[in-house]
Amino acid sequence: MSFAPLPEPLPAPVVDNHCHVDIVRGEDELPVAEGLAKAAAVGVTRIVQIGCDLPSARFAEQASREWANVIGGAALHPNDAPLQPDLEAALAEIERLVAAHPKMRVVGETGLDFFRTGEDGRAVQTESFRRHIDLAKRHDKTLQIHDREAHDAVLAVIDEEGAPERWVMHCFSGDAAFARACLDRGAYLSFAGTVTFKNASYLREALAITPRDRILVETDAPFLTPHPHRGATNAAYMVPTTLRVMAEVLEEDLEALCLAVDANTDRAYGAW
Repeated sequence: MSFAPLPEPLPAPVVDNHCHVDIVRGEDELPVAEGLAKAAAVGVTRIVQIGCDLPSARFAEQASREWANVIGGAALHPNDAPLQPDLEAALAEIERLVAAHPKMRVVGETGLDFFRTGEDGRAVQTESFRRHIDLAKRHDKTLQIHDREAHDAVLAVIDEEGAPERWVMHCFSGDAAFARACLDRGAYLSFAGTVTFKNASYLREALAITPRDRILVETDAPFLTPHPHRGATNAAYMVPTTLRVMAEVLEEDLEALCLAVDANTDRAYGAW
C-alpha cells in the first residue's frame, strides 16, 4: 500500500468529519503534523479525530489539546465493547476523556456492528451504545454512530433512548429510505469515500435526497480511500476527491457545497 497523490485544492475550506490519524496501515505512516499540513494545503483545514478504543480515545484527547485545528471524540467502538474485561471501568474512562476539556466535542464512534460481532456479543454492544447515548446527552456532546449491517437495530435504540440534540451517522452506509428515516429523526449524514465506489449507487441515491444543511464529509482515514485510488492508504487530504463526486451527484457548485458542509460542521460540533 501507499498514499495517493494530493488532489486539486478545494475552492473553500471544509472539515474531515471523521478520521484516525493515529492508525497506521502496514508500513504506511504519515506523521500527524505532515498529514495536517497536507490536508490544509488542499482546503481541509480542520479535523475531527475519533477514538474507538481506550488507547485511541486517549490519543484523540491529547491531539485535540495539541493541535488548534483538531477536535476529538472518544468512545468504545461497537466491536471493541464486547472485548472489554471490565465494561464499567472502560466506560468510566471514556466519560473522563469526553469531559476532559472543551475541544472534546464528540461521543463516538459508538453504535452497532452486526458484520464483525456475532450474536454472542450483540447484547453488550447494545448496552454500550445506550450508555454512550446517555453520555452524549449528559455532557452535551455530539454523538457519532457507527452502523454496519444494523440499520433497523440502530434506529430502534435511537427511538427507545431518544436521540441527543446533535447526532451524526458516520460513514453513512444505507439507501435512500434509510437516509430518510435518519433525517426524520434529526441526523446529519456523513459521506465517506464509499460514495465514490462504482457499486455504491444506493449511497449516491441517499446523498441525492439529503438536504444541503444535513450533509457532512469524511475520510475515515486510513480506510475507505475514494475511487480512483482504492487500495491506497487514505488520509484527510483525500476529502476533495470525495467532495467533487458529491457535488456532481447533487448537481451543486463545488464552492457552494464546500461552504454548506463547513457550516454544517459548525452546527454539528460547534466552531473551533
